[in-house]
Amino acid sequence: MMWPVLSRLSVCRSVFCLKRYATYSNPSKHLDHYEAILEQFPGGIQMAFAYGSGVFKQEGQSDAQVQGNMIDLIFVVDDSYSWHYKNMKQNGKHYSFLKFLGAKQVSNIQEKYGAAVYFNTKVQCAGREIKYGVISTKQLITDLLDWNTLYVSGRMHKPIKILISPKKVELCSAMQINLENAIHAALLLLPETFTEEELYQQIAALSYDGDFRMKFGEDKNKISNIVKPNMAYFRNLYEQILLKEEHVKWNMKQGVLEQYPNHVSQFHHLNLLPKTVQLNLLACMHRRPGKYPDLEEIIRQLAFDSNCADYVRQSIAEIVKSSSRSQSIKGIFTAGIVKSVLYGSRKVQKMLGSRT
Repeated sequence: MMWPVLSRLSVCRSVFCLKRYATYSNPSKHLDHYEAILEQFPGGIQMAFAYGSGVFKQEGQSDAQVQGNMIDLIFVVDDSYSWHYKNMKQNGKHYSFLKFLGAKQVSNIQEKYGAAVYFNTKVQCAGREIKYGVISTKQLITDLLDWNTLYVSGRMHKPIKILISPKKVELCSAMQINLENAIHAALLLLPETFTEEELYQQIAALSYDGDFRMKFGEDKNKISNIVKPNMAYFRNLYEQILLKEEHVKWNMKQGVLEQYPNHVSQFHHLNLLPKTVQLNLLACMHRRPGKYPDLEEIIRQLAFDSNCADYVRQSIAEIVKSSSRSQSIKGIFTAGIVKSVLYGSRKVQKMLGSRT
């Protein structure tokens, strides 16, 4: 895949994006705690961030519960084989039986199966229980730009705490484009008038629609629980994008947004969707055997289609459905049977608790 040519404008955009993430990450809070965790791992991490209920408070959680929850981390590395080789020497106990296959095979499993992420879970590190995923810089950039899995890119639509800031301009630019993609997708799925909270809930839902774990094993209020306590963080990420978007009007005092879902606006958003979503739309709309329509033709048809939102939702859900299933199967092997059962039982307990 060829990354987009970066102009001075795109460099500036990526710098602004990092500033918003920096504000969002609140680096001064518990910095020493996260540094203590990172010190347990080899160098070569190009970017690291923490996310989830062990980092950001969710609705109904006390501060004590947040401190007791497992911390979820993502490490971005340029060379997966080299990093796993060093980490297996330093932290061999983190790995399941797959470590006996060697770093090369572990790297291949990471890159070729599931969502191109390798997770070690239920690891005791610096006094906290953590789960960390390793993804290559190249794979992350592809997911941010194209949404080929929406696995890590979807997590980056929501609260994250950046622990190691990315230095590569390509990665910074892709992070900004990922946020813009989320806005275009969400606006296609929302009605003419909606609240700011509804917008962020729709954005948060993008990487959950189609995930089988939302039907079994996840808190049914998960999306609302993520958004409600973190409205300020979502606004930090999306405010500037929304203010520059000509196809939506935002009354900030009332917290209400209005759009005009005519064919012009819909064509605008459809044309800017990530490549994988557009290809899925093409597959959804291809009904005439023997003739494969042009993507631009399909986008123009959809812009006039009253069922446009349904097609977009289905196309995004197909991405999540595929990557969540394959990554979950992969997780059984990367975590090991015992850890997988323990992790799964904790999710089920949360789900049952949300239904009482």
